[in-house]
Amino acid sequence: MRQLIIACLLSLLVLFSSSAVGQIPIPTPAAPSVGAASHVLMDARSGQILAEGNADEQRDPASLVKMMTAYVVFSELREGNVDLEEIVTVSERAWRTPGSRMFIEPGDEVRVADLMRGVIIQSGNDACVALAEHLAGDEQTFAQVMNSYAEQLGMENTYFANATGLPDEAMKTTARDTALLARAIVRDFPEYYSWYSERSFTWNDIRQSNRNRLLWRDSSVDGIKTGHTSAAGYNLAASAERDDMRLVSVVLGTSSEQARADQTQSLLNYGFRFFETHRLYDDNEELTRSRVWKGDMEDLGVGIDGELYLTIPRRQYDNLEASLRIDEPLVAPIEAGDQVGRLVVRLQGEVMHEEPLLARETVAEGSLWRRVVDDVLLRFQ
Repeated sequence: MRQLIIACLLSLLVLFSSSAVGQIPIPTPAAPSVGAASHVLMDARSGQILAEGNADEQRDPASLVKMMTAYVVFSELREGNVDLEEIVTVSERAWRTPGSRMFIEPGDEVRVADLMRGVIIQSGNDACVALAEHLAGDEQTFAQVMNSYAEQLGMENTYFANATGLPDEAMKTTARDTALLARAIVRDFPEYYSWYSERSFTWNDIRQSNRNRLLWRDSSVDGIKTGHTSAAGYNLAASAERDDMRLVSVVLGTSSEQARADQTQSLLNYGFRFFETHRLYDDNEELTRSRVWKGDMEDLGVGIDGELYLTIPRRQYDNLEASLRIDEPLVAPIEAGDQVGRLVVRLQGEVMHEEPLLARETVAEGSLWRRVVDDVLLRFQ
């Protein structure tokens, strides 16, 4: 009995000690098994991959192509090259495009805003071709623009041959690349992203529902796109936000509409249950000031390029450690933006993130006297 009491007291002591240091971590199990040919779960803010399977296997994207069609139009809207109220005259070629349709007619004059809802909500191939022809002259030229944006976004294993996702042997993407594109749409165009959460759209007296079932099932899901052909299977790129954490999930090659929704829900629940995202540093934040030799200033501000988000297992924030490694000695001249060291973030001793430390200001060479004095002092460093 005495031994049992001692053991209980020791257990309580261990529990109390752990709580004093920080919250007891929630164990992070392996990601769920996913019934898809390939999949990815990504944190939208940090870009970290939380789960993946065959993420770089090239597959038929089907209507997920329309995400890039929309990204190109969003970019043109931002640049002022097109306007939401601008009128597009529908060609016979656009009208004849097979597959899912918005049901526009030849000669119809349709606003860009309506065509975009036709693309995003109704998955209209006819709307895609109408926009492609309006912006680039023809669909083939528009596809070249799509590929240019794919390269800029780092979609290394993707090739677009058309604006619709209709089958083409040359057209391929991956779960990872699709997640990069979905993340870019959420990040770069928040003013238009809300269209992806609309459950239906009516055109020509025909009401069509959004094919993303999760919009009805999970209130945290607010986009983004489905796709299906017999060759591709059932694809779904989805995004959800809970408690200021946003995830992007991509499943390619599932067996049915129900399966793609179920597998996506499983991935999202896993990510939100076992991980959390923290903003460690703000954009343009000065992390430290470091000594500069032989310059017209004695020190300079050091920071990173942009904000830094990090996704970690839940209740591990207090165990993060950040260190700044300055490439000493720093000798002028130094230009703003020059790399002057590295930021290293560790979690329980394991490196979680590294990135360059950059000079936040320019330091020119100092006077002759300053250079001579610092040259002498450096010999004793």
